[in-house]
Amino acid sequence: MAGHSKWANIQHRKGRQDAVRAKLFSKLSKEITVAAKMGDADPDKNPRLRLAVKEAKGVSMPKDNIERAIKKSQGGDAENYDEIRYEGYGPGGVAVIVEAMTDNRNRTASNVRSTFSKHGGNLGETGSVAFMFDRKGQVVYPTTAGDADTIMLAAIDAGAEDVETGEDEHVIWCADTDLGAVSSALEDALGEAASTRLVWKPQTTTELDLDGARTLLKLIDALEDDDDVQNVTANFEISDEVMAEL
Repeated sequence: MAGHSKWANIQHRKGRQDAVRAKLFSKLSKEITVAAKMGDADPDKNPRLRLAVKEAKGVSMPKDNIERAIKKSQGGDAENYDEIRYEGYGPGGVAVIVEAMTDNRNRTASNVRSTFSKHGGNLGETGSVAFMFDRKGQVVYPTTAGDADTIMLAAIDAGAEDVETGEDEHVIWCADTDLGAVSSALEDALGEAASTRLVWKPQTTTELDLDGARTLLKLIDALEDDDDVQNVTANFEISDEVMAEL
């Protein structure tokens, strides 16, 4: 079990989510619809749907939106989406993973490739950077949920692998296959989490200077603005000094 981490700035700037809340809700609705269509429409019987609903609740997505997305999966007019992962390198050799859901593979591939090119990056083959990340379950609690020792004990009891405590939050890590069980046990002990999801956790990070950070964040912003893109992960780190200048 570890201590403080700068995972927050690897995850990109949280404030931006508030500015694009409608787009975020749209992406979450798509994930809920796909999860419900692939399995049972009851979250209690569908682990993927249960996690999608938890993530939606974590960003205060209205209950009506969640229920509407589930109902959409049961209709005959629900779109068919393919899940695709793109991998490449951004400015400074930073590894980037892009997860997309699309009803048109050619459109999405063209858009992602173009975005990489316009912002000083290169799209690679599948598998070209994924080996630099571990697929992990991530559960986040605010520091108000308890002190570091309380969270650590709850995480150990729940079967988690690691805990990183920062100024604003506790990040709890577990095996990707254990996320459902671990998050449920944590919820019993600590209440509802701020976030529960599967992520790509970088094994190592590349620290960026001011110019590199600006260029890379523009690439990530452009990728996240694509309606087909669900998640973007990159193995970068930005110092507090550089963050203050962004």
